[in-house]
Amino acid sequence: MKTIDIIKGIHPGKIVERELKKRNINQRQFALSLGAHPQTLGAIIKGNRRMNVDLSLKMEEKLELEEGFLMTLQVFYDIKEAKKDSTYKPDLSKLRKGTFWDTTFDKIDWKQNKVAVVKRVFSRGTEIEQEEIIRFYGKEEVDRIKLLKHQL
Repeated sequence: MKTIDIIKGIHPGKIVERELKKRNINQRQFALSLGAHPQTLGAIIKGNRRMNVDLSLKMEEKLELEEGFLMTLQVFYDIKEAKKDSTYKPDLSKLRKGTFWDTTFDKIDWKQNKVAVVKRVFSRGTEIEQEEIIRFYGKEEVDRIKLLKHQL
């Protein structure tokens, strides 16, 4: 299996971060050596900013990565993000943001974080919230997750 097949969908900033750590290169100094602002590189590494062609070519050269590798990762990441189903969510009017006090409510991935959501709602949620989660995920799935809770 090719490396790209294994890591596609990962933001290229994560790969850059890993390479810098592996080579013990200071992030700020690396950014300056590329003629880029350290804040720009920091935002890319955190996944808050897209990789651009000019910067990716400079990074690939300095880090001795295959030309186009980082931009290819960016495209696969963009595809993954575009495929996220933004309509897949419970009736949010029945859930209190306070139940999810330690996370950004509007950014919860209801599919990926299903186990955490069920555990949270059934440990801290109201009856209305619990009923909505059962409606949304289905009784069998919620019961299965609740059983996992007791096994941990």
